[in-house]
Amino acid sequence: MSSALPGPLVSTDWLAEHLTDPDVKILDCTWLHESSNMDGRTQYRGRHLPGSVHFDIDAVADKSTPLPHMLPPAAEFAKKVGLLGIGDGDTVIVYDRMCGGAAAARVWWMFRIFGYDRVAMLDGGYGKWTKEKHPTDMSPVRPEPKSFTAALNPALVRDMGQMVANLSARTEQVIDARGPAKFAGSQDDVFPVKKKGHIPGAINLPWGDLVVEETGALVTPEAMAARFSAAGIDLGKPIVVTCASGTISCVVMLALYLLGHTDAALYDGSWAEWGRADDTPAAAA
Repeated sequence: MSSALPGPLVSTDWLAEHLTDPDVKILDCTWLHESSNMDGRTQYRGRHLPGSVHFDIDAVADKSTPLPHMLPPAAEFAKKVGLLGIGDGDTVIVYDRMCGGAAAARVWWMFRIFGYDRVAMLDGGYGKWTKEKHPTDMSPVRPEPKSFTAALNPALVRDMGQMVANLSARTEQVIDARGPAKFAGSQDDVFPVKKKGHIPGAINLPWGDLVVEETGALVTPEAMAARFSAAGIDLGKPIVVTCASGTISCVVMLALYLLGHTDAALYDGSWAEWGRADDTPAAAA
């Protein structure tokens, strides 16, 4: 019997109750920028949730582009997910060690864009799980490969051409999830770019505004709605989210999903692509 998900987020209590369900597959999606001198796989090997396997967003990615962790082809995603022991019908739980779960949210979105909705993020991630004294493990996990099916839903992703077209059409609201200083162009971004600032017309809603700092969990849906409203975002109109490299923006997308806006799209290249192009305009606050 499949474990029924309560939604795109699951609590630590829910996962503790379903930890040994045979169809529940847990992915440790911990990812750290190279400037940290640490990597997610090493973190995973130190300690992880029981039975979890590591999902590396830099490995399950399009290697033909210099841009960071861009979406891979559907067939490659299906192959690599299957090698992690996930098959059609399994219930996938994603988590990471970052407060707010940006990399885990990215993996949640990746499953969804490849047509798989039996996926949820652990609210509060590894930090909340361990603070509550739930079990962790050091044992290596060697999953048995399974068959996984993936089919791209292009409605959930945007490329640079579509973003350029939207500059004049203005048919989609653009939310930039980076911090205010990067949005304003007063702070360097973490990836090599030629310009600072943001896509003209974008609205800044820092992803951290949707996270409870003390727990790493997301704020309540009521608080989410208030933050979107305060930023001037109309949840009844089309939305595209962006950030530095398509990770932290997925936290904003997950929040939108919780509020019923399930068709928001991600600009996958984000500022790592827009900011290095020679002919894209940039605005500064």
